[in-house]
Amino acid sequence: MKPMDGLALWRDVTLGAVKSTDPDLTQRQMAVLLTVYLTPPPHTVRGLAAILGVGKPVITRALDTMSAAGLLKRRRDEADKRNVLVQRTVKGSVFLNDFGERVAAALGTGE
Repeated sequence: MKPMDGLALWRDVTLGAVKSTDPDLTQRQMAVLLTVYLTPPPHTVRGLAAILGVGKPVITRALDTMSAAGLLKRRRDEADKRNVLVQRTVKGSVFLNDFGERVAAALGTGE
């Protein structure tokens, strides 16, 4: 794929996302969401901050938005009360499945 083809694909996917009724996530929020759903748990605020190379407050703000939208949830780690675990939700799974279908359609695979 040539760079301009990649950009056209990304434009098509982004445009479809903007036109949908789904939550409008920032790139950072989408990176957090995809990390939680595509990498093995457990996920913590500290761990997500390290993966994304940002401070914990940045992750906390992203989680505030996504938790309000029902895409992720937080709970205190019973084994270590200092940690907050970030968990998947059914609504988040559906959101990413729909997004994945949008990507596949933009690629022309339709699956």
